[in-house]
Amino acid sequence: MASKAQLETLMDLARRESDDAAKRLGTALKAIDEARQKHQMLVGYRDEYAKRFEAAQAAGITPMAYRNFQAFMEKLEVAVKGQLDMIKHAEYRGEQEKAAWQASERKRMSYATLNDRAAAEALKLENKRDQKQMDEHAARQAYYKR
Repeated sequence: MASKAQLETLMDLARRESDDAAKRLGTALKAIDEARQKHQMLVGYRDEYAKRFEAAQAAGITPMAYRNFQAFMEKLEVAVKGQLDMIKHAEYRGEQEKAAWQASERKRMSYATLNDRAAAEALKLENKRDQKQMDEHAARQAYYKR
């Protein structure tokens, strides 16, 4: 069985690992949120630009301006799709970091359980020793009273 110092060292390492995993998970969740916000911004900009394009077409537009609008809209579409890929990648990383955090938490909890069991066993032994001493003391008292 591991000594108390060894178990405390393992618990400390597991706690640090869990804390580090939690920080990485937080960073990953923040990256997901930022990617989603950027996607929303791009979609909003694309929609606003599409409205401007429609208004310009209604007012009359030159063929060159039409091609420029179309080219820019295509670039915006590529950017929106690219940002969706970034969201997927960030979500995948977030899932990986979540799994790593959960694994480190299980490890930390298992060491805590081992520590609790060891403490309970030590208390049980201590109580047993105390009871034995009290029984011996009571037996001596009874012997000397005769």
